[in-house]
Amino acid sequence: MYPVLVLFFSIIAFFPLHAEDSLSWQQCVREARVAHPDLSSALALLQQAEADQRITAGACFPQVSLAGSARENGTTAKGSSLSSAFSYSLLAQQLIFDGHKTSNQVASAKEAIKSARFNYDVVSADLRFALRSAFTQLLKAQELVALAGEIAERRRNNVRLISLRYQGGREHIGSLRQAEADLAQADFEVSQSKRGLVLAQTTLASALGRDSHKPFRVKGAFRVTELFADKPDLAFLAKQNPLFQQLDTRSKAARFDLDAARTAFSPELYLTSSIGKGSIDSFPFKAVDWSAGLTLSVPIYEGGIGRARVSKAMAILSQQNAQEKSGYLQLFNILEESWKNVQDARKMVVVQKKFFDAAVERSTIANAQYSNGLVTFNDWVIIENNLVNAKKNFLNAGADMLIAEAQWIQSKGGGLDGQPQ
Repeated sequence: MYPVLVLFFSIIAFFPLHAEDSLSWQQCVREARVAHPDLSSALALLQQAEADQRITAGACFPQVSLAGSARENGTTAKGSSLSSAFSYSLLAQQLIFDGHKTSNQVASAKEAIKSARFNYDVVSADLRFALRSAFTQLLKAQELVALAGEIAERRRNNVRLISLRYQGGREHIGSLRQAEADLAQADFEVSQSKRGLVLAQTTLASALGRDSHKPFRVKGAFRVTELFADKPDLAFLAKQNPLFQQLDTRSKAARFDLDAARTAFSPELYLTSSIGKGSIDSFPFKAVDWSAGLTLSVPIYEGGIGRARVSKAMAILSQQNAQEKSGYLQLFNILEESWKNVQDARKMVVVQKKFFDAAVERSTIANAQYSNGLVTFNDWVIIENNLVNAKKNFLNAGADMLIAEAQWIQSKGGGLDGQPQ
Protein backbone atom coordinates (compact mmCIF):
# COMPACT_ATOMS: atom_id res chain seq x y z
CA MET A 1 0.00 0.00 0.00
CA TYR A 2 1.43 3.31 -1.06
CA PRO A 3 1.20 6.48 0.97
CA VAL A 4 -1.12 9.18 -0.22
CA LEU A 5 0.77 11.32 -2.68
CA VAL A 6 0.21 15.01 -2.30
CA LEU A 7 2.00 17.35 -4.64
CA PHE A 8 1.46 21.05 -4.03
CA PHE A 9 2.61 23.79 -6.32
CA SER A 10 2.20 27.37 -5.27
CA ILE A 11 -0.17 29.24 -7.56
CA ILE A 12 1.55 32.53 -8.21
CA ALA A 13 -0.60 35.32 -9.61
CA PHE A 14 0.63 37.02 -12.71
CA PHE A 15 -2.58 38.93 -13.50
CA PRO A 16 -4.47 41.17 -11.08
CA LEU A 17 -6.77 38.96 -9.05
CA HIS A 18 -9.50 41.57 -8.96
CA ALA A 19 -9.76 41.39 -12.77
CA GLU A 20 -10.27 37.62 -12.95
CA ASP A 21 -12.48 34.93 -11.57
CA SER A 22 -10.78 32.27 -9.49
CA LEU A 23 -12.55 28.92 -9.65
CA SER A 24 -12.09 25.79 -7.60
CA TRP A 25 -12.74 22.31 -9.00
CA GLN A 26 -16.05 22.10 -7.13
CA GLN A 27 -17.19 25.38 -8.68
CA CYS A 28 -16.27 24.14 -12.14
CA VAL A 29 -18.30 20.96 -11.61
CA ARG A 30 -21.36 22.90 -10.48
CA GLU A 31 -21.15 25.30 -13.40
CA ALA A 32 -20.69 22.61 -16.04
CA ARG A 33 -23.53 20.55 -14.60
CA VAL A 34 -25.90 23.48 -15.17
CA ALA A 35 -24.54 25.13 -18.30
CA HIS A 36 -22.98 22.53 -20.58
CA PRO A 37 -25.08 21.87 -23.73
CA ASP A 38 -24.11 18.19 -23.96
CA LEU A 39 -25.89 17.48 -20.67
CA SER A 40 -28.91 19.47 -21.84
CA SER A 41 -28.99 17.42 -25.03
CA ALA A 42 -28.76 14.14 -23.09
CA LEU A 43 -31.57 15.30 -20.80
CA ALA A 44 -33.72 16.13 -23.83
CA LEU A 45 -33.18 12.60 -25.17
CA LEU A 46 -34.34 11.21 -21.83
CA GLN A 47 -37.45 13.37 -21.97
CA GLN A 48 -38.15 12.12 -25.51
CA ALA A 49 -37.87 8.51 -24.36
CA GLU A 50 -40.28 9.17 -21.50
CA ALA A 51 -42.75 10.76 -23.92
CA ASP A 52 -42.44 7.79 -26.30
CA GLN A 53 -43.23 5.44 -23.42
CA ARG A 54 -46.38 7.41 -22.57
CA ILE A 55 -47.41 7.38 -26.23
CA THR A 56 -46.97 3.61 -26.45
CA ALA A 57 -48.76 3.00 -23.15
CA GLY A 58 -51.70 5.10 -24.36
CA ALA A 59 -52.94 2.14 -26.40
CA CYS A 60 -53.78 0.33 -23.13
CA PHE A 61 -56.31 3.00 -22.12
CA PRO A 62 -59.77 3.67 -23.54
CA GLN A 63 -59.85 5.61 -26.80
CA VAL A 64 -62.75 8.06 -27.01
CA SER A 65 -63.65 10.26 -29.98
CA LEU A 66 -66.50 12.61 -30.80
CA ALA A 67 -67.74 13.22 -34.34
CA GLY A 68 -70.51 15.43 -35.72
CA SER A 69 -71.73 16.70 -39.09
CA ALA A 70 -74.27 19.07 -40.60
CA ARG A 71 -75.22 19.25 -44.28
CA GLU A 72 -77.73 20.76 -46.66
CA ASN A 73 -79.41 18.55 -49.32
CA GLY A 74 -81.14 19.72 -52.50
CA THR A 75 -81.39 19.38 -56.31
CA THR A 76 -81.25 21.74 -59.30
CA ALA A 77 -84.86 20.88 -60.34
CA LYS A 78 -87.29 23.77 -60.55
CA GLY A 79 -89.37 24.23 -57.44
CA SER A 80 -87.20 21.92 -55.35
CA SER A 81 -86.60 22.66 -51.70
CA LEU A 82 -83.61 22.28 -49.44
CA SER A 83 -83.40 19.93 -46.48
CA SER A 84 -81.00 19.90 -43.55
CA ALA A 85 -79.47 16.87 -41.88
CA PHE A 86 -77.48 16.62 -38.69
CA SER A 87 -75.61 13.74 -37.05
CA TYR A 88 -73.31 13.10 -34.13
CA SER A 89 -71.64 10.16 -32.45
CA LEU A 90 -69.52 9.47 -29.41
CA LEU A 91 -67.27 6.44 -29.91
CA ALA A 92 -65.29 4.52 -27.28
CA GLN A 93 -62.89 1.62 -27.72
CA GLN A 94 -60.89 -0.42 -25.20
CA LEU A 95 -58.19 -2.93 -26.07
CA ILE A 96 -58.80 -6.25 -24.33
CA PHE A 97 -56.30 -8.61 -25.93
CA ASP A 98 -53.68 -8.34 -28.68
CA GLY A 99 -51.36 -11.21 -27.86
CA HIS A 100 -49.30 -9.03 -25.46
CA LYS A 101 -48.09 -6.94 -28.39
CA THR A 102 -48.77 -3.61 -26.66
CA SER A 103 -47.42 -4.76 -23.30
CA ASN A 104 -44.17 -5.82 -24.99
CA GLN A 105 -43.95 -2.47 -26.75
CA VAL A 106 -44.47 -0.69 -23.43
CA ALA A 107 -41.75 -2.83 -21.83
CA SER A 108 -39.41 -1.98 -24.70
CA ALA A 109 -40.16 1.71 -24.25
CA LYS A 110 -39.34 1.44 -20.52
CA GLU A 111 -35.99 -0.09 -21.41
CA ALA A 112 -35.45 2.82 -23.81
CA ILE A 113 -35.95 5.18 -20.89
CA LYS A 114 -33.30 3.31 -18.90
CA SER A 115 -31.00 3.48 -21.92
CA ALA A 116 -31.49 7.24 -22.14
CA ARG A 117 -30.67 7.59 -18.44
CA PHE A 118 -27.48 5.60 -18.87
CA ASN A 119 -26.67 7.71 -21.93
CA TYR A 120 -26.93 10.77 -19.68
CA ASP A 121 -24.45 9.13 -17.30
CA VAL A 122 -22.09 8.35 -20.19
CA VAL A 123 -22.22 11.96 -21.38
CA SER A 124 -21.64 13.11 -17.80
CA ALA A 125 -18.57 10.84 -17.50
CA ASP A 126 -17.13 12.09 -20.79
CA LEU A 127 -17.78 15.67 -19.76
CA ARG A 128 -16.13 15.15 -16.38
CA PHE A 129 -12.99 13.84 -18.04
CA ALA A 130 -12.88 16.75 -20.50
CA LEU A 131 -13.51 19.21 -17.67
CA ARG A 132 -10.90 17.67 -15.37
CA SER A 133 -8.34 17.60 -18.19
CA ALA A 134 -8.99 21.24 -19.06
CA PHE A 135 -8.88 22.21 -15.38
CA THR A 136 -5.54 20.42 -14.98
CA GLN A 137 -4.09 22.01 -18.11
CA LEU A 138 -5.01 25.49 -16.87
CA LEU A 139 -3.58 24.73 -13.43
CA LYS A 140 -0.42 23.54 -15.15
CA ALA A 141 -0.35 26.58 -17.46
CA GLN A 142 -0.55 28.93 -14.49
CA GLU A 143 2.35 27.14 -12.84
CA LEU A 144 4.31 27.08 -16.09
CA VAL A 145 4.08 30.85 -16.52
CA ALA A 146 5.48 31.32 -13.02
CA LEU A 147 8.13 28.66 -13.60
CA ALA A 148 9.16 30.13 -16.95
CA GLY A 149 9.54 33.54 -15.33
CA GLU A 150 11.68 32.03 -12.57
CA ILE A 151 13.89 30.25 -15.10
CA ALA A 152 14.26 33.39 -17.21
CA GLU A 153 15.34 35.38 -14.15
CA ARG A 154 17.84 32.67 -13.27
CA ARG A 155 19.22 32.73 -16.83
CA ARG A 156 19.46 36.49 -16.68
CA ASN A 157 21.50 36.32 -13.50
CA ASN A 158 23.74 33.74 -15.14
CA VAL A 159 24.39 36.07 -18.07
CA ARG A 160 25.39 38.84 -15.66
CA LEU A 161 27.70 36.50 -13.77
CA ILE A 162 29.40 35.11 -16.86
CA SER A 163 29.69 38.57 -18.38
CA LEU A 164 31.61 39.73 -15.33
CA ARG A 165 33.83 36.68 -15.45
CA TYR A 166 34.42 37.23 -19.17
CA GLN A 167 35.36 40.84 -18.58
CA GLY A 168 37.73 39.70 -15.86
CA GLY A 169 39.38 37.24 -18.21
CA ARG A 170 38.18 34.17 -16.34
CA GLU A 171 35.67 32.99 -18.99
CA HIS A 172 35.78 32.89 -22.79
CA ILE A 173 33.34 34.40 -25.29
CA GLY A 174 31.78 31.02 -26.11
CA SER A 175 30.48 30.63 -22.57
CA LEU A 176 28.95 34.11 -22.67
CA ARG A 177 27.24 33.42 -25.99
CA GLN A 178 25.89 30.13 -24.62
CA ALA A 179 24.45 31.89 -21.59
CA GLU A 180 22.86 34.55 -23.83
CA ALA A 181 21.31 31.80 -25.99
CA ASP A 182 19.92 30.13 -22.88
CA LEU A 183 18.41 33.46 -21.82
CA ALA A 184 16.83 33.93 -25.25
CA GLN A 185 15.33 30.46 -24.99
CA ALA A 186 14.00 31.25 -21.51
CA ASP A 187 12.45 34.54 -22.68
CA PHE A 188 10.77 32.69 -25.55
CA GLU A 189 9.35 30.12 -23.13
CA VAL A 190 7.91 32.93 -21.01
CA SER A 191 5.95 34.31 -23.95
CA GLN A 192 5.07 30.78 -25.08
CA SER A 193 3.72 29.89 -21.65
CA LYS A 194 1.53 33.00 -21.62
CA ARG A 195 0.03 32.04 -24.98
CA GLY A 196 -0.50 28.54 -23.62
CA LEU A 197 -2.29 30.06 -20.66
CA VAL A 198 -4.79 31.81 -22.93
CA LEU A 199 -5.40 28.56 -24.82
CA ALA A 200 -5.94 26.65 -21.56
CA GLN A 201 -8.41 29.29 -20.35
CA THR A 202 -10.34 29.02 -23.63
CA THR A 203 -10.45 25.22 -23.45
CA LEU A 204 -11.72 25.21 -19.88
CA ALA A 205 -14.31 27.91 -20.64
CA SER A 206 -15.70 25.68 -23.42
CA ALA A 207 -15.70 22.67 -21.10
CA LEU A 208 -17.71 24.75 -18.64
CA GLY A 209 -20.26 25.59 -21.34
CA ARG A 210 -19.45 29.30 -21.34
CA ASP A 211 -20.30 31.44 -24.35
CA SER A 212 -17.74 34.11 -23.46
CA HIS A 213 -14.05 33.45 -22.94
CA LYS A 214 -12.75 36.00 -20.46
CA PRO A 215 -9.49 35.53 -18.54
CA PHE A 216 -9.89 33.58 -15.30
CA ARG A 217 -7.87 31.39 -12.97
CA VAL A 218 -8.28 28.11 -11.17
CA LYS A 219 -7.12 27.17 -7.72
CA GLY A 220 -6.14 23.70 -6.65
CA ALA A 221 -3.28 21.30 -6.02
CA PHE A 222 -1.69 18.46 -7.94
CA ARG A 223 -2.88 15.59 -5.80
CA VAL A 224 -4.87 12.41 -6.32
CA THR A 225 -8.16 11.84 -4.54
CA GLU A 226 -8.10 8.03 -4.35
CA LEU A 227 -5.66 5.79 -2.50
CA PHE A 228 -5.56 3.00 -5.12
CA ALA A 229 -4.33 0.54 -2.51
CA ASP A 230 -5.46 -2.67 -4.21
CA LYS A 231 -6.50 -3.48 -7.74
CA PRO A 232 -10.31 -3.62 -7.91
CA ASP A 233 -12.48 -6.19 -9.69
CA LEU A 234 -12.30 -4.88 -13.25
CA ALA A 235 -14.96 -7.26 -14.55
CA PHE A 236 -17.41 -5.94 -11.97
CA LEU A 237 -16.53 -2.32 -12.77
CA ALA A 238 -16.97 -2.95 -16.50
CA LYS A 239 -20.50 -4.25 -15.95
CA GLN A 240 -21.31 -1.32 -13.69
CA ASN A 241 -20.17 1.18 -16.29
CA PRO A 242 -23.16 3.16 -17.65
CA LEU A 243 -22.04 2.47 -21.21
CA PHE A 244 -22.35 -1.28 -20.64
CA GLN A 245 -25.65 -0.75 -18.81
CA GLN A 246 -26.90 1.21 -21.80
CA LEU A 247 -25.96 -1.59 -24.18
CA ASP A 248 -27.64 -4.11 -21.86
CA THR A 249 -30.91 -2.15 -21.81
CA ARG A 250 -30.82 -1.94 -25.60
CA SER A 251 -30.53 -5.73 -25.77
CA LYS A 252 -33.49 -6.11 -23.42
CA ALA A 253 -35.51 -3.65 -25.48
CA ALA A 254 -34.68 -5.63 -28.62
CA ARG A 255 -35.99 -8.82 -26.96
CA PHE A 256 -39.29 -7.11 -26.15
CA ASP A 257 -39.47 -5.77 -29.72
CA LEU A 258 -38.97 -9.31 -31.03
CA ASP A 259 -41.79 -10.61 -28.81
CA ALA A 260 -44.00 -7.78 -30.04
CA ALA A 261 -43.18 -8.60 -33.66
CA ARG A 262 -44.11 -12.24 -33.14
CA THR A 263 -47.56 -11.22 -31.93
CA ALA A 264 -48.33 -9.80 -35.36
CA PHE A 265 -50.14 -13.08 -36.06
CA SER A 266 -52.25 -12.87 -32.90
CA PRO A 267 -55.92 -11.78 -32.97
CA GLU A 268 -56.92 -8.42 -31.53
CA LEU A 269 -60.02 -8.06 -29.37
CA TYR A 270 -61.61 -4.70 -28.56
CA LEU A 271 -64.61 -3.65 -26.51
CA THR A 272 -66.49 -0.99 -28.46
CA SER A 273 -69.43 1.25 -27.73
CA SER A 274 -71.05 4.27 -29.34
CA ILE A 275 -73.84 6.70 -28.71
CA GLY A 276 -75.28 9.21 -31.15
CA LYS A 277 -77.84 9.96 -33.84
CA GLY A 278 -77.64 10.01 -37.58
CA SER A 279 -79.79 11.49 -40.36
CA ILE A 280 -81.53 13.98 -38.06
CA ASP A 281 -83.67 16.53 -39.86
CA SER A 282 -83.76 19.16 -37.17
CA PHE A 283 -82.88 20.04 -33.60
CA PRO A 284 -83.55 19.24 -30.81
CA PHE A 285 -82.56 15.60 -30.70
CA LYS A 286 -85.44 13.70 -29.22
CA ALA A 287 -83.76 10.30 -29.07
CA VAL A 288 -80.30 8.79 -29.42
CA ASP A 289 -78.97 5.52 -30.71
CA TRP A 290 -76.42 3.48 -28.80
CA SER A 291 -74.51 0.29 -29.30
CA ALA A 292 -72.00 -1.87 -27.47
CA GLY A 293 -70.13 -4.99 -28.45
CA LEU A 294 -66.87 -6.75 -29.16
CA THR A 295 -64.65 -6.43 -32.22
CA LEU A 296 -62.32 -9.27 -33.16
CA SER A 297 -59.63 -8.84 -35.79
CA VAL A 298 -57.67 -11.88 -37.01
CA PRO A 299 -54.78 -11.32 -39.47
CA ILE A 300 -54.82 -13.86 -42.29
CA TYR A 301 -52.45 -12.59 -44.94
CA GLU A 302 -50.41 -9.38 -45.05
CA GLY A 303 -48.05 -10.12 -47.91
CA GLY A 304 -45.29 -11.44 -45.65
CA ILE A 305 -44.98 -8.18 -43.69
CA GLY A 306 -45.33 -9.90 -40.32
CA ARG A 307 -42.61 -12.47 -41.05
CA ALA A 308 -40.29 -9.76 -42.33
CA ARG A 309 -40.78 -7.77 -39.12
CA VAL A 310 -39.91 -10.83 -37.06
CA SER A 311 -36.76 -11.43 -39.13
CA LYS A 312 -35.73 -7.81 -38.72
CA ALA A 313 -36.35 -7.89 -34.96
CA MET A 314 -34.26 -11.07 -34.65
CA ALA A 315 -31.40 -9.42 -36.57
CA ILE A 316 -31.57 -6.33 -34.35
CA LEU A 317 -31.48 -8.49 -31.23
CA SER A 318 -28.45 -10.36 -32.57
CA GLN A 319 -26.75 -7.04 -33.32
CA GLN A 320 -27.46 -5.64 -29.85
CA ASN A 321 -26.18 -8.79 -28.15
CA ALA A 322 -22.97 -8.60 -30.16
CA GLN A 323 -22.52 -4.90 -29.36
CA GLU A 324 -23.05 -5.61 -25.67
CA LYS A 325 -20.31 -8.24 -25.66
CA SER A 326 -17.99 -6.03 -27.70
CA GLY A 327 -18.65 -3.10 -25.38
CA TYR A 328 -17.81 -5.19 -22.34
CA LEU A 329 -14.50 -6.32 -23.84
CA GLN A 330 -13.54 -2.77 -24.76
CA LEU A 331 -14.46 -1.43 -21.33
CA PHE A 332 -12.43 -4.15 -19.62
CA ASN A 333 -9.38 -3.26 -21.73
CA ILE A 334 -9.86 0.45 -21.00
CA LEU A 335 -10.09 -0.24 -17.27
CA GLU A 336 -6.94 -2.36 -17.37
CA GLU A 337 -5.05 0.33 -19.25
CA SER A 338 -6.27 3.23 -17.15
CA TRP A 339 -5.45 1.32 -13.95
CA LYS A 340 -1.90 0.79 -15.21
CA ASN A 341 -1.58 4.43 -16.25
CA VAL A 342 -2.73 5.83 -12.93
CA GLN A 343 -0.31 3.59 -11.03
CA ASP A 344 2.55 4.57 -13.34
CA ALA A 345 1.69 8.25 -13.02
CA ARG A 346 1.67 8.13 -9.20
CA LYS A 347 5.06 6.43 -9.08
CA MET A 348 6.47 8.79 -11.68
CA VAL A 349 5.68 11.72 -9.39
CA VAL A 350 7.80 10.10 -6.67
CA VAL A 351 10.66 9.57 -9.12
CA GLN A 352 10.53 13.11 -10.51
CA LYS A 353 10.42 14.52 -6.97
CA LYS A 354 13.71 12.74 -6.22
CA PHE A 355 15.24 14.08 -9.43
CA PHE A 356 14.02 17.56 -8.53
CA ASP A 357 15.46 17.43 -5.01
CA ALA A 358 18.75 16.10 -6.35
CA ALA A 359 18.93 18.82 -9.02
CA VAL A 360 18.35 21.54 -6.43
CA GLU A 361 21.16 20.21 -4.24
CA ARG A 362 23.56 19.81 -7.16
CA SER A 363 22.78 23.31 -8.42
CA THR A 364 23.43 24.85 -5.02
CA ILE A 365 26.79 23.11 -4.75
CA ALA A 366 27.75 23.77 -8.39
CA ASN A 367 27.00 27.48 -8.11
CA ALA A 368 29.37 27.79 -5.20
CA GLN A 369 32.04 25.71 -6.96
CA TYR A 370 31.74 27.66 -10.19
CA SER A 371 32.07 30.97 -8.35
CA ASN A 372 35.31 29.65 -6.82
CA GLY A 373 36.57 28.21 -10.08
CA LEU A 374 36.32 24.61 -8.93
CA VAL A 375 34.17 23.41 -11.87
CA THR A 376 34.27 24.34 -15.53
CA PHE A 377 31.54 26.23 -17.33
CA ASN A 378 30.55 23.14 -19.30
CA ASP A 379 29.96 21.10 -16.15
CA TRP A 380 28.16 23.97 -14.44
CA VAL A 381 25.77 24.66 -17.34
CA ILE A 382 24.87 20.99 -17.56
CA ILE A 383 23.86 21.05 -13.89
CA GLU A 384 21.87 24.25 -14.46
CA ASN A 385 20.04 22.71 -17.40
CA ASN A 386 19.31 19.61 -15.36
CA LEU A 387 17.69 21.79 -12.70
CA VAL A 388 15.52 23.52 -15.28
CA ASN A 389 14.45 20.21 -16.79
CA ALA A 390 13.81 18.68 -13.35
CA LYS A 391 11.43 21.51 -12.48
CA LYS A 392 9.54 21.08 -15.75
CA ASN A 393 9.41 17.30 -15.44
CA PHE A 394 8.15 17.53 -11.87
CA LEU A 395 5.37 19.87 -12.98
CA ASN A 396 4.47 17.64 -15.95
CA ALA A 397 4.39 14.55 -13.74
CA GLY A 398 1.93 16.22 -11.37
CA ALA A 399 -0.37 17.19 -14.24
CA ASP A 400 -0.09 13.73 -15.83
CA MET A 401 -1.07 12.16 -12.51
CA LEU A 402 -4.30 14.21 -12.37
CA ILE A 403 -5.21 13.36 -15.95
CA ALA A 404 -4.47 9.66 -15.40
CA GLU A 405 -6.77 9.72 -12.38
CA ALA A 406 -9.45 11.44 -14.46
CA GLN A 407 -9.14 8.69 -17.10
CA TRP A 408 -9.49 6.04 -14.41
CA ILE A 409 -12.66 7.67 -13.06
CA GLN A 410 -14.05 7.97 -16.59
CA SER A 411 -13.33 4.30 -17.32
CA LYS A 412 -15.43 3.43 -14.25
CA GLY A 413 -18.24 5.63 -15.57
CA GLY A 414 -17.84 8.33 -12.94
CA GLY A 415 -19.64 11.53 -13.92
CA LEU A 416 -20.07 14.99 -12.52
CA ASP A 417 -22.35 13.71 -9.74
CA GLY A 418 -20.96 11.92 -6.73
CA GLN A 419 -17.33 11.84 -7.75
CA PRO A 420 -14.32 12.88 -5.70
CA GLN A 421 -13.84 16.63 -5.78
